Amino acid sequence: MISFTPTDEQQQLIDVIRRFAVDDLQPAAHAADEGERVPTNLAQTGWAIGLVPTLIPEELGGLGELSAVTNALAYEELAYGDLSTALHILSPSLFAAPITLYGTAAQREQYLPLFLDEIAPPFSAALLEPGIAFNAGALRTTARADGDSIVLDGEKAYVPLAASAKTLLVYARDSATGDTGAYIVETDAPGVTVGAREALMGIRALHTARLTLNGVRVGADCKVGGAVGIDYPALLARSRTALAALAVGVARQAFEYARDYAKGRVQFGSPIAQKQAIAFMLAEMAIEVDAARLLVWEAAWTLDQGRDATRQAYLAREYADKASLFVTDCAVQVLGGYGFIREYPVERLLRNARGFTTFDGLAIV
Repeated sequence: MISFTPTDEQQQLIDVIRRFAVDDLQPAAHAADEGERVPTNLAQTGWAIGLVPTLIPEELGGLGELSAVTNALAYEELAYGDLSTALHILSPSLFAAPITLYGTAAQREQYLPLFLDEIAPPFSAALLEPGIAFNAGALRTTARADGDSIVLDGEKAYVPLAASAKTLLVYARDSATGDTGAYIVETDAPGVTVGAREALMGIRALHTARLTLNGVRVGADCKVGGAVGIDYPALLARSRTALAALAVGVARQAFEYARDYAKGRVQFGSPIAQKQAIAFMLAEMAIEVDAARLLVWEAAWTLDQGRDATRQAYLAREYADKASLFVTDCAVQVLGGYGFIREYPVERLLRNARGFTTFDGLAIV
């Protein structure tokens, strides 16, 4: 049975991140979006909350309490503050989580202690590929064995923090077996090219870039999990659950801002929140936020039970993507002409929500 009451530890984490979101992230979000840069102090403060160290086993110095439910609760709160900053803070986990779950003993010992430092390590991951109708189950980036090495070829898009990353986790399809694996790649390796920063409609404060792999040669020990490899469907389920949780956070911020605005905006002698059309719209927005959140919790709970969460994660992602777009669009409508002005947050929230359908691989619980 899924519990709707957070544990004491989870509630403490929610409270900490919510204060951070309201006091620090939301006031800085507009300037970060306009300046296309996440402030260093906010990224550092977010890292210091310690979400990534909870993934790491106790024997390597971490907390060893990997919980998809806890992460989903935390991710919603971070996105409630600002989606770009949330994705920036969480980027190192794109590397740390798969290594924790599926890495060999040598890979865990080599890389995971780096995530316990006070400064976020320059690690990220590359899954999404450019082109129409991206299919995470049929990657075009390939990995082929060549003696004691593995050769990678392909192109990736939306790689977060690619310009500053020293090491990436690159997902590719084995050209011999067709299985999808994850490979540890140094960004200064021959054949690796990090392109110019992508100019995106939303998440403008997050630096993303394309990555080109042209005959990149890595050792066989760079394959995550060694010969066994990774459970790629399970990783996709974790990514979809994470993105759905972030989408709920964006939708919730839009709903609450529109609700409070409608209560304070007086026209013809009464708050517009009392107008039937506005009241009904706000009610529908609240329903969508709560419905999406419940689907996220179910998917995260299923993951924590060690069960196949493919269905639950897919449904949560699909619903949350649409719900966030609906709610943010309604928020713009509630504000009327003000909703189209950049100084008001709802237009930024709408732009960010529009991108969720294309954010494959940008987060993981």
